[in-house]
Amino acid sequence: MSEKKRLLCEGAELMNIPLSDQQIGQLLHYLSLIHKWNKIYNLSAIRNPLESVTKHLLDSLSIIHFVKPGLLLDVGSGAGLPGIVIAIMKPETEVFVLDSVGKKCRFMQVVKSELALENLIVVNSRVETFKPRKSFSQIASRAFAEASKTIQLTKHLLEENGCYLLMKGSNIDEEDINNLNAKVHSVTVPFVSGKRSLLEIQL
Repeated sequence: MSEKKRLLCEGAELMNIPLSDQQIGQLLHYLSLIHKWNKIYNLSAIRNPLESVTKHLLDSLSIIHFVKPGLLLDVGSGAGLPGIVIAIMKPETEVFVLDSVGKKCRFMQVVKSELALENLIVVNSRVETFKPRKSFSQIASRAFAEASKTIQLTKHLLEENGCYLLMKGSNIDEEDINNLNAKVHSVTVPFVSGKRSLLEIQL
């Protein structure tokens, strides 16, 4: 077993997330595509393969238990985190990954094709001008903007009683969430030091 596979499987087990052989293969293939494309496009500052298992894959997997059925939008998806990981883990969920940068969307389209992710829809657009046919039941983001700005830019995309899943690091204390219907979940990502939180916000 490769070191990357061992780290991925151990981390998922510590988070009580079962992985099928197919999902393990897809997640590791996705990681190899990030590294390959990173040589041409600056998709991620993380170059170390083992560090990318923890800070990309396990970090994204840490919110899987909060993902509910329905349409999900990952806004400012970049290299596809956490959206592509969610699409791999939740094949019954239609996942839209949105980014305004064309090269990042081209990369995500390659991932969709190579991993045969029929439930993944790549959108190259600014969030303000995105007009989907249906509203989303959940909107996720990993490194997009502070919570208030994310809501301001995306609330036209969220269905009634929909909710936000906003991934935050140690900057959670700087978020102005006093006037929001927000739950702060402390999230532990195996083999990653530093504070991780998930803001679950209901509008």
